[in-house]
Amino acid sequence: MSPFPVVDAHFHVWDAQAHYYPWLSDRPVLFRYGDYSALPRRYSVADYRRDAKGWRVVRGVYMEAEWDPRDPTGEMDFIAGAREKEAFPTVAIAQAWLDRDDCAAVLESHAARAFVRGVRQKPKPGQMDDARWRDGLTRLVRLGLHLELQAPFAQMSEAARLARDFPGTTIVINHAGLPPPADRSAWRAAMSGLAACGNVAVKISGLGNLDAAARREVTLTLIEQFGARRAMFASNYPVDSLRDGFDAIWRTFDDITRGFSDTERRALFHDNAMRIYRMQ
Repeated sequence: MSPFPVVDAHFHVWDAQAHYYPWLSDRPVLFRYGDYSALPRRYSVADYRRDAKGWRVVRGVYMEAEWDPRDPTGEMDFIAGAREKEAFPTVAIAQAWLDRDDCAAVLESHAARAFVRGVRQKPKPGQMDDARWRDGLTRLVRLGLHLELQAPFAQMSEAARLARDFPGTTIVINHAGLPPPADRSAWRAAMSGLAACGNVAVKISGLGNLDAAARREVTLTLIEQFGARRAMFASNYPVDSLRDGFDAIWRTFDDITRGFSDTERRALFHDNAMRIYRMQ
């Protein structure tokens, strides 16, 4: 166990028996871990706490779980109920579609909830340069929310352009920029260009498709590129339960950073997520 308190910067809960999630309810879809039929049909805060037992998880960031896109505010109703019952998750990242007609109303609904910190986007190639999509991002920024970005590393030049054009906006890259299992030279170059933008942070998570050596390489590369104040760790549970136990994921982060100073390790495990997700 890490000697530091942990903020899990990216995890999910869901109930696919009571609610509609297209990727869970209409299986299968193309998924980078392959067969995901073992994922729980219902994964609650109690289930998460059971899996996290043994780690001092003091805060948690709920990540939108691709809930029914026809009802993006309904997911935050579901999370509000979980928070009322369990006092967890601490904050949430919601779903919104920045180029849809309902964008303004959805973002205003999210911003009205004190626990919502931003929205996640998985843009198609070229979408980050689209004027309508950028108008939606401008609305998001004006409401005090930030952008979570999950995209293949081939799109990181677009992301860097976006970060430069919106310098006052925090952009958090999900899942380490999705590094490939084999040759990572192009990924490394793409992430280096993005790291040059001071308003971009990265979550080191979702590494289940990499072997142990590659996980170490990716983790150390990102900390070197972004610095110990713009990187953070996350479990991506329960999705990454397909590849690793909760304990194994966090022990890997602990082992990789053993040579770091206590200040750097505390930042990666706790302080950065507290600051970036405004939980202080």
